[in-house]
Amino acid sequence: AWLRMRSAAAADGIELQVVSAFRSAAYQLVIIERKLERGLSMDEILQVSAAPGFSEHHSGRALDISTPDYAALEEEFEDSPAFAWLQREARRYGYALSYPRGNRHAIAYEPWHWCWHRP
Repeated sequence: AWLRMRSAAAADGIELQVVSAFRSAAYQLVIIERKLERGLSMDEILQVSAAPGFSEHHSGRALDISTPDYAALEEEFEDSPAFAWLQREARRYGYALSYPRGNRHAIAYEPWHWCWHRP
């Protein structure tokens, strides 16, 4: 599904890049430990990172997507032509934005985080 979606975007002049895909629970723990070492509190970390065992990335279905000329994993991605294209077209390929603004899980808005669900 990802390869088909990326090809369709390219045909429309949009370059989609994967920043992150599958990640194990062990690696998720490493991410959290690094943030703790940088002085963030666990509450701050859990606002933007899932606890080990709870990330959609563990399933292998989640992708963090970026595009050239926009900072990876930043809200500014929502201003990109790539994000506009994903909003219009991603569902055709089975992808949905996991954490829109005001999502029911109260997880921080992540315009780059898309998860595949059967279309």
